[in-house]
Amino acid sequence: MSQEIENDEQDAEAPPVLSPTREKIHEIIFEADTFWGTVFDVALLLAILASLVIVCWQSVEGFGFDKNTNTFQSQAAKNLYWISWGFTILFTIEYLLRLYCVRRPTRYATSFWGLIDLFSFLPDYLLIVSGTGRSFSVLRSLRLLRVFRILRLSWFQDEAEELGSAIWRSRAKIVVFLFAVMVIVTMAGTLMYEVEKYGDDSLFKNIPEGIYWAIVTMTTVGFGDIVPRTTAGKFLSAFVILLGYSLIIVPTGFVSAEIIDSKKRKKNIVARSCSSCVTEGHDEDALYCKYCGEKM
Repeated sequence: MSQEIENDEQDAEAPPVLSPTREKIHEIIFEADTFWGTVFDVALLLAILASLVIVCWQSVEGFGFDKNTNTFQSQAAKNLYWISWGFTILFTIEYLLRLYCVRRPTRYATSFWGLIDLFSFLPDYLLIVSGTGRSFSVLRSLRLLRVFRILRLSWFQDEAEELGSAIWRSRAKIVVFLFAVMVIVTMAGTLMYEVEKYGDDSLFKNIPEGIYWAIVTMTTVGFGDIVPRTTAGKFLSAFVILLGYSLIIVPTGFVSAEIIDSKKRKKNIVARSCSSCVTEGHDEDALYCKYCGEKM
């Protein structure tokens, strides 16, 4: 009885079997190794590029929508508007087909690529409600990252994943570093406010403006909209600039160390080969081959 219940639970968790039609659609949309899959992905990338060009074009004077008169600025602007909506409908249909041809639509919809595909057309529908936000359609440019898969440049994606993994492993050090920087800029901004507030032409009206100046100065951006006028303020500004130069390389060192460590581990894994089946890719401390089971 318990065995039957266990089998029923496994059947309930098993993904549904796709029909031949859904299998074919899945092959075309998700498989770039097939001919029609490659054709579909290339056509999709061209459509994304064309839609991005139109979004940028609509921001040019004479090719957009005049909100004051609620009319198009020209006939070309009206044509671009309807073409952009054609792309939106196209991406909507493509997204629905992706949901239709996968075994677990919810898992795809909540995945990274699923959310990217959703946001490629969702801002256009929000435009109907809010009346603004057409420029947010540029979010669909993130879908161009699929070009690495289409052009068989998977090693670019591997490198990107390695960089992301290194940043993630360094997250604790980076958080501590950012917290220390926040403390420093708060102290520097408050001190600058106290130094400058008695000047007749002081630009530091309050502590938040002092903190804003400290952030801009320490990051070596230097907008120049708020600058010290007193001698003491200029000395403090020079110290904050030098401090910023010394701190800006710290997070880079964290990530670089993790990348080097990752490459060392990867090198050790690739170097290990099974003497029985001559396959590579084993962990450094592996005792048995994960392919044939023989002792290493």
